[in-house]
Amino acid sequence: MSKYSGQTRLLAATDCIIFGFDGTSIKLLLIKRGLNPFKNKWSLMGGFIQTSESPEDAAVRILEECTGLKDVYMEQFMVFGKPDRDPVERTLSIAYFALIDIHKYENQLNDKYHAEWFLLNEMPDLIFDHSEIVKQAKKQLRYKAALHPILFELLPEKFTIPQLRTLYEGVYETEFDDRNFSRKLLSTNLLVKLNEKDKLSSRKGAFYYKLDKSHYENNFESFLHLIPTPEKFF
Repeated sequence: MSKYSGQTRLLAATDCIIFGFDGTSIKLLLIKRGLNPFKNKWSLMGGFIQTSESPEDAAVRILEECTGLKDVYMEQFMVFGKPDRDPVERTLSIAYFALIDIHKYENQLNDKYHAEWFLLNEMPDLIFDHSEIVKQAKKQLRYKAALHPILFELLPEKFTIPQLRTLYEGVYETEFDDRNFSRKLLSTNLLVKLNEKDKLSSRKGAFYYKLDKSHYENNFESFLHLIPTPEKFF
């Protein structure tokens, strides 16, 4: 097999940014790095892409190997490739962000790499350029969530509107008007109201809703105006 002559070989890796929601807060899943340099320092889930893998296949494999998680929503969003990002060898990283309901997967986490959830504003120092990767992942998450209902991936099967508002406020680090948010949300026609209330959060209780998956694809663009002036968050 012929090869391109005179070209420098680069390593290709993938990094996974795992966002989770526990019902009250947005969190980030980190692991302790298993090799030098910076062994046992906090890191994103990452690893090298094998010659037989696509970047997506590698991301799925690495996520499962590092945390035990599988079958989660994952989306590629950016390539990071500054020449000095890895002090060992020149390495390009193809980054993916994933969204999960923490309670749904909490029993699936393995402890091989000491995976731990952190609040976004209490994130420890990370290796390499991983803090910048998280920053860009947050921007991409906000952008996509302003256009599409992807944040439902972070919720349990049934949820309340106050819980959904708390989720959006956590992602955008701001507060939304209760009445206006509820009106816009219900106008998307993506929610089905259940005859059941959450009585734990208040005496009156809040009705549970679920996502109407039959209308999900047809109304995928309906969240376009849910977030007021979304451009200020990017």
